[in-house]
Amino acid sequence: AISFVRKVLDNQELLEVHPLFQKIAKERGFHDPALMKRIAEQGSIQKLTDIAEDVRHIFVISHDVDPDWHIRIQAAFQKYTDNAVSKTINFPFSAKPEDVREAYLLAYKLGCKGLTIYRDGSRDVQVLNIQRKPQYPQVEPRPRPDETFGVTERINTGCGKLYVTVNRDEYGICEVFAQMGKAGGCAYSQIEATSRLISLALRSGVKVESILRQLIGIRCPSPVWQNGAQVVSCSDAIAKVINHHAEANIASPHAEMGACPDCGATVEHEGGCIVCRSCGFSRCG
Repeated sequence: AISFVRKVLDNQELLEVHPLFQKIAKERGFHDPALMKRIAEQGSIQKLTDIAEDVRHIFVISHDVDPDWHIRIQAAFQKYTDNAVSKTINFPFSAKPEDVREAYLLAYKLGCKGLTIYRDGSRDVQVLNIQRKPQYPQVEPRPRPDETFGVTERINTGCGKLYVTVNRDEYGICEVFAQMGKAGGCAYSQIEATSRLISLALRSGVKVESILRQLIGIRCPSPVWQNGAQVVSCSDAIAKVINHHAEANIASPHAEMGACPDCGATVEHEGGCIVCRSCGFSRCG
């Protein structure tokens, strides 16, 4: 590497520059801390036209060399050596299993006695790092149709009656609305936020089962019973309604009581009050 990020103890990152490149950069007048940082981010200088071509021709890094030529270099040394010659074949982050297969076949064909490969970024932590932004596919939620159809179900919660609407489009459940009490309250705002995120996830292709597993069983200090089933929070209530109207059938985890708002431990009902045996929290009424 010419300029790179070195990770040391405590995950501290240090920017380092090859001393010979730094010397030439200062002599030729193009040394600049911002440029060194940009090189560390890109890894290579081959596409940096503000650096002279003769300098770019000299300072070639491993990732500038095609894996085939890495293998051919190793094979050239192996030809006149009895012992096995070892050389790391550097693959880019975008390398696929087929690329690795072709590399091993070429190494065998050229007479190499072994092959070591490393795909950049294949480990969460590596000594030398190119500061790159991971290229993950970006998912856009499908647009909401002008017309949807669904049902609204009333369900009891510890905070009051919750009205949950589950709507569908041609692909399945596409949105969820939930209302409780007057607009503007804290509980109302949290319920609205939960519903919006659920709707966004549904239209982005997240499976209903995955969403329900995150919501079912979330507990609050005031669980209630409805139709023989315990509703342990508003999030749990929304999930139960979705589960009721979806093809998914996610079993509710066993939850005997609610959760303490102070320490999160299970609370007990005693004389019309909820009591936490762990931290001493209590609330009546």
